[in-house]
Amino acid sequence: MSPGLADVQMNPPHPGTNLTGPPGHIGYPGPQAGYAVPPPGYASPGPVGFPVQHQPVTGHPGAPTQVPWMPAPLPPLNCPPGLEYLTQIDQLLIHQQIELLEVLIGFETNNKYEIKNSLGQRIYFAAEDTDCCTRNCCGPSRPFTMRILDNMGREVITLERPLRCTSCCFPCCLQEIEIQAPPGVPVGYVTQTWHPCLPKFTIQNERREDVLRISGPCVICSCCADIDFEVKSLDDKYVVGKISKHWTGLIKELFTDVDNFGIQFPLDLDVKMKAVMLGACFLIDFMFFEMTRGE
Repeated sequence: MSPGLADVQMNPPHPGTNLTGPPGHIGYPGPQAGYAVPPPGYASPGPVGFPVQHQPVTGHPGAPTQVPWMPAPLPPLNCPPGLEYLTQIDQLLIHQQIELLEVLIGFETNNKYEIKNSLGQRIYFAAEDTDCCTRNCCGPSRPFTMRILDNMGREVITLERPLRCTSCCFPCCLQEIEIQAPPGVPVGYVTQTWHPCLPKFTIQNERREDVLRISGPCVICSCCADIDFEVKSLDDKYVVGKISKHWTGLIKELFTDVDNFGIQFPLDLDVKMKAVMLGACFLIDFMFFEMTRGE
């Protein structure tokens, strides 16, 4: 979690719009209507149905400054709107925000994340959208919708995880997540692959064709070290990237379920597959690292 996020001022949410293509539509729909522009000296809007995050900007020395947003590059041809940010990077950093209610009483709240590039510039803001009963009854196995917004407040990526029983003994209970960009238009899937010992996943494109594989360690536990999930070619000969759960420090690891991740991928990888790897990171987080400490 980035320093100073606990002091972020929370404001009421702005209404959003649902971007779902009508039946039979061709191509990508136009961009969503943006959220209300924040007043001068304030940073980005927050997600639909969640508090807006405003970070004051001051110009005098020693005063806090806003988290910088990555400038929007020109979108290439055939790039889903909002994914143009991914064309110029080969690494993503995901920082989960601390929720005081979870820390104090263990009540599960909607997860929120900042997604940054290697320079620390914010690219997206992600927020879980599930109801209270689902979060606290199903725990980390819960189905969820994750809404990912760009710096204009537009929902550019939607992640949908259906409800599945969690059991390594029954292949029919394997986990899955669908990645949509823009919302309503699937660009890929991440499906769990059955294995008796290792956490394994397959990255698929929008046609359900296998593209890459993900393989994690046998024991999902470490102390003072990162945990790496390697992204490999289909024949397992080449490592093309990785998803890493970063060690966040003893206090956070013991008393919270707040996690930081890093994603590495080739710079020239298709932006859709970069978005799918982002979805894989959230699925891995919920499956292996979302357990509230003390459970």
